[in-house]
Amino acid sequence: MTLANTTGSRWSDHFSGLLVPGLLGGLLVVYFAVPFLAFLVRTGSVDVLAGLSTPEARTAIRNSLLTAPVATLIATVFGVPLAYVLARRSFPGKRLVEALVILPLIVPPVVGGAMLLTAVGRFTPIGAAATAAGVPLTDSLIGVVLAQTFVAAPFVVITARSGFAAVDERLEQSSRSLGHGPLATFWNVSLPLARGAIVAGIVLTFARAIGEFGATMMVAYNPRTMPTRIWVEFIAGGIDAILPVALALFGITLAVLAAVQYVGRVPTVIDR
Repeated sequence: MTLANTTGSRWSDHFSGLLVPGLLGGLLVVYFAVPFLAFLVRTGSVDVLAGLSTPEARTAIRNSLLTAPVATLIATVFGVPLAYVLARRSFPGKRLVEALVILPLIVPPVVGGAMLLTAVGRFTPIGAAATAAGVPLTDSLIGVVLAQTFVAAPFVVITARSGFAAVDERLEQSSRSLGHGPLATFWNVSLPLARGAIVAGIVLTFARAIGEFGATMMVAYNPRTMPTRIWVEFIAGGIDAILPVALALFGITLAVLAAVQYVGRVPTVIDR
């Protein structure tokens, strides 16, 4: 058999091995793409700028852009250290902690919102004390942040944990042997090496927070965020009524997707 025949046979085997998976995966891609295309085509029949210029739409967009970054910041400040501990330490109750981190991803958001209400609702001890102090935890922007943090924080914890687990522990041990303490080693070695995974987790957390509906609807139906505003508009006027705000949310989601793709291409310190 000649070299050309051998090469052609290998390409044929390679192609035939990918044919069935490619067809099945392609059908799923088409299923993803069709709704997006239909949505974009539908927006051509609606005055998007007029819809976004209404006070209700502007308020919803403002509220989402205020609360989602705060929820993301809270999730990052507390979630990244937790991720490091889970990646590096074994301790009694670790499996329980891991289960609690994953739980908000498994529980339907509406149920998660109900759980939050049983903990910080207006008639609970915590909620009543906060309301008496003039800081209501429900039907407020604080309530929105609580709901967004509950459903979105697991993303940064899980992603950052994977990043820390991929860091060679010998590098941290070398830092400690040079006289650097645990915090200095974490800040100067572990954190930079896991940067890509952490940033990706932060971006995904923000995307989940800004699109959160179920838990937010339960905990803080007012003030409106973009998802709750979309629901109100849909009930009142159907698909066409929601297109302006939905398009704005879609645009933010695309920006988040672009950020994730960019982060995936940024070389880490290890690569350098």
